[in-house]
Amino acid sequence: MTEREQPGLDEMPEVDTDEPEDDDYDEAPSNTSRVLVFVAAAIVLLLVGAAIGMLVTLSRTESTAAPDAASVDVGFAQDMRVHHLQAVTMAGLERDRTTDPVLRGIAFDIESTQLTQLSEMAGWLTVWGQPDLPAPGAAHMGWMSEGGKHQHSNGAGGTTTGPVQRMPGMATTDEVNQLRKLSGKDLDVLFLQLMLRHHQGGLEMAQYAAEHASVPYVRNLAQKVVSSQDNEIKLMTQYLSQRGAKPLPFP
Repeated sequence: MTEREQPGLDEMPEVDTDEPEDDDYDEAPSNTSRVLVFVAAAIVLLLVGAAIGMLVTLSRTESTAAPDAASVDVGFAQDMRVHHLQAVTMAGLERDRTTDPVLRGIAFDIESTQLTQLSEMAGWLTVWGQPDLPAPGAAHMGWMSEGGKHQHSNGAGGTTTGPVQRMPGMATTDEVNQLRKLSGKDLDVLFLQLMLRHHQGGLEMAQYAAEHASVPYVRNLAQKVVSSQDNEIKLMTQYLSQRGAKPLPFP
């Protein structure tokens, strides 16, 4: 039992200052246990998501050809996995370090949802015989270009009809490192700003896949991404306003 849980603590006599207090024993195991629980939960989500993705894909590709490397389906799955992985990283930082229960809740929701989704997409790619991520240094979003006919964000404040080096909404290395260093309100505000912009970028990609992917279950997951991120965008915009802060410009 910790000191905070002991009844009548203020009325108890002082203890010898040489003796270790209960918190010296309780706090470390508590924090360690919490981290282990989240790690175990993440592993379960990854395994379950990948298994679901593989089972769904295997059950529906026996009589149809798998999407090829140039398809919307493969391109979306690979690029969205990269996008989701960064969101999971940022959400994990906020979930572990914020003291705000509301923001800890939305960070956990984002982390768990996107872990499941990126694992499911990995399952598809495995069954299709495709890498689960783009090749190192490869450009992104070429699958949205329609041979140079479709305009989309170039990740730098403009538009393009071709592939891009940085997907829209992605935080820079410096921004993620800054997030690691902050605490309190500064941490919460930067998390909301970075995640809001990140969602806005991912939304564009998911909307295109929901309309243009050839495989029904890919379109279905893309639409789920659209629905969940649209709702979270509204919430995070509201949370920023409540904290006297504004969204970052969308690149």
